[in-house]
Amino acid sequence: MDPSAALLFNHLKGADPFFLLAGPNVIESEEHILRMAKNIKTIASEVGIPLVFKSSFDKANRTSSKSFRGPGMVEGLKILEKVKIAYDIPIVTDVHESIQCEAVGRVADIIQIPAFLCRQTDLLVAAAKTGKIINIKKGQFCAPSVMTNSAEKVRLAGNPNVMVCERGTMFGYNDLIVDPRNLEWMREANCPIVADITHSLQQPAGKKVCLVLFIPIFV
Repeated sequence: MDPSAALLFNHLKGADPFFLLAGPNVIESEEHILRMAKNIKTIASEVGIPLVFKSSFDKANRTSSKSFRGPGMVEGLKILEKVKIAYDIPIVTDVHESIQCEAVGRVADIIQIPAFLCRQTDLLVAAAKTGKIINIKKGQFCAPSVMTNSAEKVRLAGNPNVMVCERGTMFGYNDLIVDPRNLEWMREANCPIVADITHSLQQPAGKKVCLVLFIPIFV
């Protein structure tokens, strides 16, 4: 396993009151990403919160095929590596296929498993074998108990550095609800718990990005 991953994992576990994964949902341009990373790091440093910078090189599950997906893996990883070097901050980004894991693991400090793929064993194992920290987002269709099994798949692949992430639960069509009980129940996975606040407040396939007025309540 990557010794730097264990160090970062222990640092994040010990964060008080919490650590922060933050950044643009998708890489729009190099200039935009670098500017956002600089500003977010400044804010996080001022309030003393450990930061991991997050952005995606490909949003592979967009509702519409006409929606912007990102620059792709090769160009996106180059941009994320520039952020990592320029501002000395760890990086988290997501993978959608097992074949992406090795390349992503050379840049990212945390590999994120998208919610729709949280039960995909081959993807979880491939990500785990990079030795990086793995952040598994709970499927909107899953009970919190599912995350115990997903986390165990990572550990059985030889990687103890795993986190699980709450991102809302399906509530009828094109809506999500935040069940705060999940944050407690997911502790059964015996690992750090992440709350994806903005995605938890999405209306999937809707025009609103997020019900922003509820963010302070959820926090």
